[in-house]
Amino acid sequence: MQLNTEFMRQTLLDVLAGVPVTLKLTFVTLILSAPPAFWIALGKTEGSKIGGKISGIYVSVVRGTPVVVQILFLYSLLPTVLNYLIKSVLHLDFNIFKIDAIWYAYVVFILNTTAVLSEVFRSALLAVDGGQLEAALSIGLSRRQAYGRIIIPQALVSALPNICNTTVSLLKNSSLAFMMTVKDITAIAKVKAAYGYNYIEAYLVILLMYIVLCSAVQGIFRLLENAVSVRRRAAA
Repeated sequence: MQLNTEFMRQTLLDVLAGVPVTLKLTFVTLILSAPPAFWIALGKTEGSKIGGKISGIYVSVVRGTPVVVQILFLYSLLPTVLNYLIKSVLHLDFNIFKIDAIWYAYVVFILNTTAVLSEVFRSALLAVDGGQLEAALSIGLSRRQAYGRIIIPQALVSALPNICNTTVSLLKNSSLAFMMTVKDITAIAKVKAAYGYNYIEAYLVILLMYIVLCSAVQGIFRLLENAVSVRRRAAA
């Protein structure tokens, strides 16, 4: 078997156009998932009964179902149901099928990442000695000030490695966006391969591309961890 190197070179150039889409899916999802994930984690650590149960069910459902199944439900089934409700029940002149597919991708990945990050944040908050919160409250700090100045900075240090793992997993899972017709790295490569059935060459290209992107993300987080460690040593 001989690889078509010219096809691989051309595919690599075409795939580069999908890198911004993949990165946008990854980092926009990460940014939008962080706040709700933190509040879910905080509710669990604070012992909120109702909020804890609801968030627990949410996390269990999302983490207990494959991402592919969630995509099929949110992208294939849900729009059909909503279209029926909009047209037949509400009698509104709105075509839900004109919504850009990338918004469905954001919803799927945000739901997943929020569930994963909530557990990351919860374990990081629990790693901080509870006595520090009591001490901060005893000297007159509000609960918000105690978390902002004492608890969260320490928890963030513990959470960084797991946030890195979550980001890398999200970057790789973003390849499933091609199922929602989002033109990311994987979608572009599959379309190019379909013309001449050069799937091996196309898959090798996206394999190398994801290795490079994931390595870059890990390198960035490694720099962040080193910077945080230096600041902690300096403060000590």
